[in-house]
Amino acid sequence: MYGVIRRLWPLHRTVVRAVERELEGTGMTAGEHALLDALRSQGPRTVPQLARTMGLDRQPVQRWVNHAAELGLVATAPNPAHRRSSLIELTPEGSELMRGIQESEAAELRRALSDLSAQEVSTTLRVLDRLGEEFRHLANGSRVAPEDPDNKDNHPE
Repeated sequence: MYGVIRRLWPLHRTVVRAVERELEGTGMTAGEHALLDALRSQGPRTVPQLARTMGLDRQPVQRWVNHAAELGLVATAPNPAHRRSSLIELTPEGSELMRGIQESEAAELRRALSDLSAQEVSTTLRVLDRLGEEFRHLANGSRVAPEDPDNKDNHPE
């Protein structure tokens, strides 16, 4: 499993660089792309909800919301559940921008990864979801990492 984990950091950095390249000229950052993606896929959310969804502290998410609002990509709306915590939602401009970006990204990924089967993608998603779940438990201190001295994958190379 360490082989998978070791590949995640470089992969994350590579994805961020690729997204930043795709965003050139938009004024958006990779973080704002992630924010708009969360809003596009999940609908209006509060900043704390977005932060939890994205696995981040509230402060960077708030900065991204502020900048995306300056760009006219998001707006605030009253939150019927909580007067002091507005809902953040995509503007029509934000929706259209993300639609175009994501269509372009999806086409490029389909072309580049056409040799992967649906089963391989499904298995990858299941493994990544499980890793995320376990690391969230470890980060929260609710689970102790397993020790297995006979398993070389549990030890750094």
